[in-house]
Amino acid sequence: MAAVGRHWALKREVKRNHMFNRTFDIEGRVIGEGAPPLVVAEISGNHGGSLEAALKLITACADAGAEAVKFQTYTPDTITLDSDAEAFCVQGDLWVGRTLYDLYQEAHTPFEWHAALFAHARSLGLIAFSAPFDETAVELLVSLDAPAYKIASCELPDVGLIRRVAQTGKPVMLSTGAADDAELAEALAVLQDAGVRDVCVLHCISSYPTPLEDANLASIPYIRAAHGVSAGFSDHTLGLTAALASVPLGACVIEKHVCLARGDGAIDSAFSLEPAELGALVTQSRAMFTVLGEARTTPLESEKESLRFKRSLYIAKDLKKGDRLDASNVRSVRPTGGLHPRHLPEVLGREVNADVPKGSPLGWDMLD
Repeated sequence: MAAVGRHWALKREVKRNHMFNRTFDIEGRVIGEGAPPLVVAEISGNHGGSLEAALKLITACADAGAEAVKFQTYTPDTITLDSDAEAFCVQGDLWVGRTLYDLYQEAHTPFEWHAALFAHARSLGLIAFSAPFDETAVELLVSLDAPAYKIASCELPDVGLIRRVAQTGKPVMLSTGAADDAELAEALAVLQDAGVRDVCVLHCISSYPTPLEDANLASIPYIRAAHGVSAGFSDHTLGLTAALASVPLGACVIEKHVCLARGDGAIDSAFSLEPAELGALVTQSRAMFTVLGEARTTPLESEKESLRFKRSLYIAKDLKKGDRLDASNVRSVRPTGGLHPRHLPEVLGREVNADVPKGSPLGWDMLD
């Protein structure tokens, strides 16, 4: 394993200089540097097995201001085996004791729903895309002209699936839950070798829900720098704290699970946002992005009036021709207009060449 890790790390270093686009678009929506984070509402299995509920949830996401909805495209048989052996049973998190097959039977979004889901989302102006879990899922999404693809965290080692997704030529998002640098580098190398340049890596912790102390948001700028790729956040924590904190760290995509109501008991509802909370995330993440502004120290147009109130040298008493300047009659005060305060030591002791009233800005032409 160590040798494999070194191999992919080396490959990453060699290719970093011509790797991935830091800015790209999905259906005209710019993703990356200089653009506010794209809030992606993850529907997952929170439809509760009802197409009507899924359509209603998509509408609620649009009403909340989300710009994108994401689905998961698999069947129980394409993601696991129907087995109750210990290896196929959930050992922790929300679903402890359940078999994977049983869990995914409840959570999956039927293939035959997808056309209706995509059409409804598009009718509401939403970007609709999905995470495929095998090649049949990719074929379905290709038939629906999906504008982007997501590789889920536990599928990151499935280089065959990633290679098939890469063949679509569409932008790709990768989640990093439970992954290490070598796995991520290998997945990125597969995409790069296939000519895919529009990639966003979503920092993710695959713990449901994720404790805030495990959110590890410092990974976002690390991923961007170490792998030469735009970075976002797939968030499984409760509430908005972690998602909003990811914005100043450069998250260009924020993905959160959504449900109509946590009290409904849908499969992922315990760590999902309700529509009003999703709306708050959209509004507050945009506001946070706006207040970040630009990294510079330059006066803005909104500071035009304040520019007048910078200090300068002014005459503090009525002076007669020939009076000498001292600390009592020349001072550094607001507003601007006189000599820069740095010149105060130079003017002290010099005579004025005419009568000067109090409140006059001091200029070189007033001195002998």
